Amino acid sequence: MSELRIDPSTDFGARVERRLRDEIVIWLVTVGPNGTPEPAPVWFLWDGQSFVVYSRAGTPRERNLGRNAHVALHFDGNGQGGDIVVFAGQVSVDQSLPPAHANAAYLAKYGDRMRRVSGSPEQFSAAYPLPLRIRPTRLRGH
Repeated sequence: MSELRIDPSTDFGARVERRLRDEIVIWLVTVGPNGTPEPAPVWFLWDGQSFVVYSRAGTPRERNLGRNAHVALHFDGNGQGGDIVVFAGQVSVDQSLPPAHANAAYLAKYGDRMRRVSGSPEQFSAAYPLPLRIRPTRLRGH
């Protein structure tokens, strides 16, 4: 699998990098057992080469990923059909990742939200113990 490259010298590449840095939510689309796309908003961390997402265990999403590792990720548009950014790639459970509360970059981005949603970052990690790594292979948009 080749590494996806984003060219920040282009208008599109600069917008992609800005959204990867600044956005709080991205939509993760898995494939259900009958082939239906199943989108869900998720928190994410972009490490320059892949996305890190923490998910609940024992869910339809986990079962979908076990059947089909192909996923898509996309940001909300601007409400007018513009600023479209869509990634396609492959997901794996990456047990080498620390729990969400011990991932310094994730904690810096979402610590306050983790407290609001779960009471504490540690409780968030207990509720979302499945560390997913998504390696994008394609990027499209305008």
